[in-house]
Amino acid sequence: MISNRNLRTHRIAGLEGGAAGPRLIVTGAVHGNETAGTKGIRRVLHEIDGGDIEIVRGSVTFVPVCNPLAYNQMRRMGDRNLNRRLQPTATPQDNEDRIANQLCPLLAAHDVLLDLHSFRSPGAPFVMRGPADNRDALEPFAHAAAEARLAAHVGVQRVVEGWMAAFAEGVARRKARGLTPGAVHEDPSYGVGTTEYMRSQGGYGVTLECGQHDDPAGPDVAYFAIRQTLALLGLADITLVPPARPFECLALAEVVDRHAEGDRFVKPWTSFDPLAEGELIAVRADGSELRAPQPGYIVFPDVGALPGHEWYYLAQASARPL
Repeated sequence: MISNRNLRTHRIAGLEGGAAGPRLIVTGAVHGNETAGTKGIRRVLHEIDGGDIEIVRGSVTFVPVCNPLAYNQMRRMGDRNLNRRLQPTATPQDNEDRIANQLCPLLAAHDVLLDLHSFRSPGAPFVMRGPADNRDALEPFAHAAAEARLAAHVGVQRVVEGWMAAFAEGVARRKARGLTPGAVHEDPSYGVGTTEYMRSQGGYGVTLECGQHDDPAGPDVAYFAIRQTLALLGLADITLVPPARPFECLALAEVVDRHAEGDRFVKPWTSFDPLAEGELIAVRADGSELRAPQPGYIVFPDVGALPGHEWYYLAQASARPL
């Protein structure tokens, strides 16, 4: 068990070329029951300590466990979801607020983020990237090309985008329904997690979903991605493996919330199961049916979602190549 009362980081700075080189941060266990990233990070740290990997330029900071309280309890969160409404606050109210006050300045002090996660249902690993370059109010961004290059080299073929736009659309629908207090926060900023915060501070980053929580291959996915990122950024003299083409690029189009305990899926869906237009996905407690509005895929189906929280997402093929 690790301490719930501190946040442990490991920083290694290269000595070649002075201070030149990007500043990378690699995070694991933002959600306490997602340990593939933690194991992958510890494996890389062991290789750095043993001299098998040498950081020679720039710097890298590893945070193996971002949420110690949740990690020690093997739960997704301590008091709340750390990867929602991630921001510093002068009046911390809970465990995740206290972590954010340390994690946010740490992210802002770096240029690139590799955030390692896993998911509940079975499925293949995938990577999530941000928006195209834009000056919109929701998520302005100017490093789409560099982020795409990073996404291409972490070792997976499925690339998903559109998180903030889909979440903002869900917020608008929650407001229209007039949800009661205690439901998902009615503000698009609630969708801000590690990568979104990183982009807001002028950097870029990707979220790598390393597979199902208990998939024994998950730590290997994380380990490979870390090494590839070190190679891509030139922080270590590691051979850069070519991207795992062809890529499947998808865009999240809509989030559907669970309204009541009686809401149920009609089958045990897995992320990226294909959906035909009109296919029955779930049934509400009041008997109303939820069907696919068009051909696409279901993403992040969560049988344990609480009423008022995200239940599943719908995705379609993206017109934006990697």
